[in-house]
Amino acid sequence: QVQLVESGGGSVQAGGSLKLSCAASGFAYSSCMGWFRQAADKEREGVAAIAKDGSTTYANSVKGRFTISEDNAKNTLFLQMNSLKPEDTAMYYCAATGPQFCGSTYCTGSCGIGILEYKDWGQGTQVSVSS
Repeated sequence: QVQLVESGGGSVQAGGSLKLSCAASGFAYSSCMGWFRQAADKEREGVAAIAKDGSTTYANSVKGRFTISEDNAKNTLFLQMNSLKPEDTAMYYCAATGPQFCGSTYCTGSCGIGILEYKDWGQGTQVSVSS
């Protein structure tokens, strides 16, 4: 079965940086990998996604501050977070779409950050940013 395990969360002052990691196992292919977050009493929202061709998508709130990347050889997804703000405080989740088909072949690009596209989820890692 698919398993996603996040790590790297913690507490940091505003303006600081953190790098999150997500170790994936149990499947060989996912068209898209993404990061999502959910603050207390708020809906889960998409943060960033990366496709097989390396193209990336970011929420407007994190553009220029966060960078998503992956190491396919190690089946690991990363989220580098810089210039953190108190409003970034949330539980951060790694997610995978699994294989998606564009015609008769796997999709390789244009990943979105809509929650319903993602089928497998990690348990989350907490990020707390203080002012």
